Amino acid sequence: MLTPSATRMTADSAVDKQVLGQLLLMQSVVASLPDDAIIPFVIEGLSDIPGVGLVEFHADPSESPTPGCFRIASGSTILGELAFKVTYMGAFEPYVDHIRNFLFMLAIILDERRQRQLLQSREHELERQVEERSADLSKERDSAKRYLDIAGVMLMALDREGRIEMINKKGAQLLGKDESALLGMNWFENFVLEEQRSEIREVFGKLMAGDARLLAQYENRIVNASGQELTIAWNNTLIRDATGNITGTLSSAEDVTERRKAEERIQELAYFDQLTGLPNRTLLQDRLQQAIAVNSRTGFHGALLFIDLDNFKTLNDTLGHDKGDQLLQQVAARLALCVREGDTVARLGGDEFMVVLAGLSALENDAAAAVEMVAEKILTALTRVYTLGDIPHHCTASLGITLFKNDQSTVENLMKQADLAMYKSKTSGRNRARFFDPTLEFAVKERAALEDDLRHALGANQFLLHYQAQILDGGCISGAEVLVRWQHPQRGLVPPAEFIPLAEDTGLILPLGRWVLESACTQLALWSTRPAMAHLTVAVNVSARQFHADDFVDQVLAVLEKSGANPQLLKLELTESLLVSDVESIIEKMFLLKSRGVSFSLDDFGTGFSSLSYLKRLPLDQLKIDQSFVRDVLSDSNDAAIARTIVALSQSLGLGVIAEGVETEAQKDFLTASGCHAYQGYFFSHPLPLQGFENFMNRT
Repeated sequence: MLTPSATRMTADSAVDKQVLGQLLLMQSVVASLPDDAIIPFVIEGLSDIPGVGLVEFHADPSESPTPGCFRIASGSTILGELAFKVTYMGAFEPYVDHIRNFLFMLAIILDERRQRQLLQSREHELERQVEERSADLSKERDSAKRYLDIAGVMLMALDREGRIEMINKKGAQLLGKDESALLGMNWFENFVLEEQRSEIREVFGKLMAGDARLLAQYENRIVNASGQELTIAWNNTLIRDATGNITGTLSSAEDVTERRKAEERIQELAYFDQLTGLPNRTLLQDRLQQAIAVNSRTGFHGALLFIDLDNFKTLNDTLGHDKGDQLLQQVAARLALCVREGDTVARLGGDEFMVVLAGLSALENDAAAAVEMVAEKILTALTRVYTLGDIPHHCTASLGITLFKNDQSTVENLMKQADLAMYKSKTSGRNRARFFDPTLEFAVKERAALEDDLRHALGANQFLLHYQAQILDGGCISGAEVLVRWQHPQRGLVPPAEFIPLAEDTGLILPLGRWVLESACTQLALWSTRPAMAHLTVAVNVSARQFHADDFVDQVLAVLEKSGANPQLLKLELTESLLVSDVESIIEKMFLLKSRGVSFSLDDFGTGFSSLSYLKRLPLDQLKIDQSFVRDVLSDSNDAAIARTIVALSQSLGLGVIAEGVETEAQKDFLTASGCHAYQGYFFSHPLPLQGFENFMNRT
């Protein structure tokens, strides 16, 4: 049994298949190496594991486990330990379970080698003793019995009726009775499992009839006098009298119970998840390949379902990994109850599960309907309340489904398709199932290509700023909102709706946002030298991810200082989504910047999660009426009422108010009548490149 004393940490790197392949190769090679070559070979191989700096073998480890060490033990016998000097735990962590499995196998091999050496040494010693005593033993009447008693295996003779005629001391120990009590007992009635008794009696009868083909080695399970079941490996021979008639059998037998348990354990570690007991990725792929082959022959459909728990990381972070493990175990049990006996439920790792459904209808629509029923059953089962210790917990899941029928489907492609469909269910609101659509794969590839281009664009100066005028009553331009545009060399002008969410998801919004801020402040400083434009304010959109950065305040102040821009002319536009979490930190950052002259506008007001209790605490200067309300303000009474309410609220809080998305004079007149006197929209000006904006400014 292996007990790693190194503390487990969350892995931050993916498993390298080549490294796993190396471990599998080492398992194959170790068994064929000489005794003195095994440990050096293992140390050299394990030193290649990512994150490992050094591996040492301690033949005589201390009694208490040493940190960073994996103990190699078989039963209660400690064979040594391997000490890992880990240089990077994040890279090393994904391989801990695989190393444990490998060392479990290594312990079995080393223990077998050790026992073999002991047995050989014992055999040599016995041979010496037999040689020394052969003269005396030949004179003794019970010489044969004494020899049988020193044998390391069970020796037993049965007569034609299956009664025990002879048994040695080792056999008596295994069967749990004295030798004298065993003589005459019927083997089949007393030691063969009841469910096997009839079959083994039949085989024995054929042996007594002279069918020598049945004398090959075999194994079966027996039960001893204490009720303990043992796995026994047999070698048999027939006993004949002087005339050649068969009088019984002589058998040698070895107890291989522990050896078979170890082999079963190795099999379990290789193909089953240790937390849930479900098949792991390796066994899932094998079962899926079998299902593809069967469905190809039968013409029936199969289905692969990818199940990912929603917000599982939050549970681990808040309640701890032990509660997360309990949830995974309960999810596994519920999934198993949602499918048929012949279907496969597997855990890929983390909070990801897969289900293989085989033998569905040959008609695609009928198969899809059947899978949809199973998916709904799974979603319903997984949404029921869980009990984690004494804590009730609610959890949902997102499902991706792909159908397959012929052998043109591959395991890799089906898993990718189910994953893509699951991602679609995530983006559609979670707690739902989605079927794979080939357009999903195209969209993902396009997104990946766009992400590569976006990373390149940051260093290739492909971004530029457009300026949309902010107008006061009377047509005076008070400032502009800067809007980033991406001039792609092949795609042309990429709309912000396509690349801003991607920048948010990938974290590229941080360097991109800083570039926008630096460029806007540089332009603000240049305008300050021109009397006709020195009064202009510049509004810069700031994402929640930017604002939550620990050094955001320092970044803004550093940009202002470097550019020479007047802080009082810089307006940062924040969205309501910023107020979802860590509000106290947000307020603190806003006051720090406010004290330096920077002003704030709350963008898209009315579309998010604003709380009036938070709103009155924020050092805001302006509310911006979202264009979704302005668009239908003349035709939708609700939008009109919301617009008036925002104006009234801003006035009561002493804040300015500006409406975006103003496209008609009628909209502008309505807003003016409602008390809003600042506007932004196509009615006045589209977002313009710098030169176009300055020309517009001069004309106005």
